[in-house]
Amino acid sequence: MPNYKKVILDKLCYTELVYGRINKKLKIDLSKDKIEELITTVISETDENEFIKTGKNIYITNEKRNIMLTINSYTNRIITADKLKKEKTTNS
Repeated sequence: MPNYKKVILDKLCYTELVYGRINKKLKIDLSKDKIEELITTVISETDENEFIKTGKNIYITNEKRNIMLTINSYTNRIITADKLKKEKTTNS
C-alpha cells in the first residue's frame, strides 16, 4: 500500500475556487492560510488506514474532527472537504 499521507503532504495544492467551497461545506469562514493550515493538520493527524483510494480520488476520513477530505490522486489537489454525517440512532 502506498504511503498516501507523505505524498499528499509533500505535494498538496489548491485552486482558487476550493477555498470558498471548503468554507461553505464546513460552514466556516477562514482565510486561505487558515484553510491550508486546517487541511494540513487534518491530513497529519489522520491515520494512514483512513486514506481510501477509490478511482482517481483519495478520501481521508478524520472522525475526531468530523471531516472527510477528497483529494485527486493524480494531481494531489484538494477537491473538497465535507462534514461527516452523524448516524442516527433509534431507540429499540
